[in-house]
Amino acid sequence: MNAPVTDLVRDRYAAGAKAREEALCCPVEYDEDLLKAIPREVLERDYGCGDPSHYIQPGETVLDLGSGSGKICFIASQIVGAQGKIIGVDMTAEMLDLARRNAPEVARAVGYANTEFRRGTIQDLRTDLDALDSLLAANPVKSAEDYQTIQAEIENLKQTAPLIADNTIDVVVSNCVLNLVGDAEKRQLFSEIHRVLKPGGRIAISDIVSDEPSPAHLKADPDLWSGCVSGALQEHEFVRALEDAGFYGVTLDKRDEQPWRIVEGIEYRAITVLAWKGKEGPCIDKNHAVVYRGPWKTVEDDDGHVYHRGQRMAVCEKTFKIMTREPYARDMIPVEPAIAVTEERVFDCSRPTVRDPSETKQGVAPVTTEGSDCCGPTSSCC
Repeated sequence: MNAPVTDLVRDRYAAGAKAREEALCCPVEYDEDLLKAIPREVLERDYGCGDPSHYIQPGETVLDLGSGSGKICFIASQIVGAQGKIIGVDMTAEMLDLARRNAPEVARAVGYANTEFRRGTIQDLRTDLDALDSLLAANPVKSAEDYQTIQAEIENLKQTAPLIADNTIDVVVSNCVLNLVGDAEKRQLFSEIHRVLKPGGRIAISDIVSDEPSPAHLKADPDLWSGCVSGALQEHEFVRALEDAGFYGVTLDKRDEQPWRIVEGIEYRAITVLAWKGKEGPCIDKNHAVVYRGPWKTVEDDDGHVYHRGQRMAVCEKTFKIMTREPYARDMIPVEPAIAVTEERVFDCSRPTVRDPSETKQGVAPVTTEGSDCCGPTSSCC
């Protein structure tokens, strides 16, 4: 594969914007009602392996990485409604033109305009390529000194007018494009996704993964790489990359039983992965606890906390908040302190993990109460 990965991908998807290429997509079923407002040429030039729009809520700000023809963006725009916002990012001019010229038609069909498309690479969400073109046109590079000056201007552009600003996105979605990023840039890709999400934000990413490593000769095949095959991470590598970027609650929500393609015995299949941002911050002890419901005897979270089924496990205030929202809330019973603790004590991660009930009830006078009438003759609870 002599040409740079970016050029290979851009060229193939530029062609895919003009004529449908079946080899670029997996069979996916979408909500037919949400497709009615989308022009046919958008639907025919869409390539993907899943439907991450299932995970979007009304009113949210959504970023679609590798937005292509705009199909997922236009579906998402109807889900978030007029109060929400959709941003599509793609590097291919032909795909952007297709999405941008159809955006007004979708807006007329749904009754509002909440979608925009920006040009950039998904592994560098700071660099606005349209703004960079304007900068370079106004400041042609003719010498080494010019080059040094423009480098400083480009860095200033990234900081003062980033393509996507820090902590501004509720949900990042993507449909079968992360595998198209070169191996050397995949770490930056996941870091950028984490950067732009709000604390508490999440991802819903559909992509292709492999069950075995792709050997060098498959990675060097331009058709296999640009066809969403040999650039795929292994299943466990995809999960680990998200963990390394700082995400928690990483969940394989969908994993196709049948491979999309098999190449030299290596299975390539579609998955949809969910993950959350927001475990950053100090660990303050305010006498919180959680009880793990089961069914496993013990489980361990991304920070190494172990939860024993049925036990009041001591957690810091930050972990308590995490454990009482997605994706953990259904599995954890919250035990808040009976009296709010205002003192900020650092949570001791080396302490015994079980929270004694007396800690949770600290400051409450010991009293004796009468039994409730739950099982009385007129009660309906027994």
